[in-house]
Amino acid sequence: MYTKSFKPKEGGVKKPFSKTRSSSFKKEGSYSSRPTSSSRSTSSSSSPRPTSSFRSGSYSSASKPTSSFRGGSSSYSSRPASSRSGSYSSRPSSSGSRGYGRSGSSRSQSRGSGMRGERIDFSRFINKAVEVSEKIEHFKPEHQFKDFNIEQELKDAIIKKGYTLPTPIQDRAIPHIIDGSDIVGIANTGTGKTAAFLIPLINKVRIDPKNNVLIVVPTRELAIQIDEELKEFTRGIKTGTRIFSVCCVGGASIGKQISELRYKNNFIIGTPGRLKDLIERAKIKLSDFSTIVLDEADRMLDMGFINDMRFVMAGMPKDHHTLFFSATISPEIEKLIKEFLREPVRISVKTGDTSKNVDQDVIRVSVANKIETLHDLLNQKEFVKVLIFGRTKHGVEKLSNILVERGFKAESIHGDKNHVRRQRSLGMFKDNRVQVLVATDVAARGLDIPDVSHVINYDIPATYEDYVHRIGRTGRGDKKGKALTFIEHK
Repeated sequence: MYTKSFKPKEGGVKKPFSKTRSSSFKKEGSYSSRPTSSSRSTSSSSSPRPTSSFRSGSYSSASKPTSSFRGGSSSYSSRPASSRSGSYSSRPSSSGSRGYGRSGSSRSQSRGSGMRGERIDFSRFINKAVEVSEKIEHFKPEHQFKDFNIEQELKDAIIKKGYTLPTPIQDRAIPHIIDGSDIVGIANTGTGKTAAFLIPLINKVRIDPKNNVLIVVPTRELAIQIDEELKEFTRGIKTGTRIFSVCCVGGASIGKQISELRYKNNFIIGTPGRLKDLIERAKIKLSDFSTIVLDEADRMLDMGFINDMRFVMAGMPKDHHTLFFSATISPEIEKLIKEFLREPVRISVKTGDTSKNVDQDVIRVSVANKIETLHDLLNQKEFVKVLIFGRTKHGVEKLSNILVERGFKAESIHGDKNHVRRQRSLGMFKDNRVQVLVATDVAARGLDIPDVSHVINYDIPATYEDYVHRIGRTGRGDKKGKALTFIEHK
């Protein structure tokens, strides 16, 4: 746990960052994108979670630290959780039961949180990062990208994208996907999973343009990210079959997506609800698809998309290729695997719940000074690109506004922002035009945001699984990151 004696950086509060915010929000928007081409051919297919609100608080001082980090002109120290452990309170579950978890060697109250009433042990938020070199030494890929049975132009595009050696999930999954086997891939976030299925599927479509691929994901941000990565791989391929794609995600007018679906699309990438809507309108013909990818299947299950997933799978041709990816395995996920796949090859490269590259610790804060604690952390020079998670849309927007008023360059992303504004905020954070992005859990899954230095859980996540995905936004690939979780005490 971190304890801290704060000293403001020389010059005091940062100079205000001028920006305009709107207090009213529209429903989430939609997205579709495709490269322009005059030679396009038309295809025959026309086709409440309860939340807890947290008040502002501050650090508590405690016993002798065991390790420390320094940044700017102030420092904070890390130590194991003491017997004077803090807790946060949320609305109890319907059963009224109370849960207690271990924090270090002592008991700390941690009531059921979120819609699943999970009892989170705060000591699980403390974990020192392992040196990156140790992780690399233990993995030696069996293949290089040049070894895979894919077209040379695609190999050149992979090299141009900066890929050198395959990651574990790429090394083990790509050969089986090329062979046409159904796949169950279990991998930590940030392990290169998207490329693991895009590379062999691009090759599949290039060999036979009649092969069409449907990719189903839980969030619009992940759908857009996959589409962008697909375009990066195919942009440099000049000969043979051109590959076209469209994103079909929910929120706003469906008209543009329907217009895009009039053309031949090798890849359709979308969220379950919007895909179901378009299928029912006969704008997408599932009989045209030979391959389906279910990415972040555990998240789709968690978000209540199970019936939409079953609807899509029921419409696929009898002889189809299924790729199923998940970060976690539960009895419900196992049931879906048996229901959706035929004799799948199971590939698990998961080394633990959280990345070994992420330094994890907790900060105990009191009710009165929580925002001051965050302010002082963000003023330290090592906090260069910070993703902050809150539990509610209102709380996230309020915190973002407060940080802007205090002179920080901050943006927010949550469900009350329409698609255009969410993408603008995400783009500014990716391009380092703002230091801070404050987000609900909509940003926790699947997003690949480069060089996030810190993840701060301003509000405790509803479940430990949500925690795992939140902190997976930092320490991606072979880079290191830090994750801090605020735990309130009275």
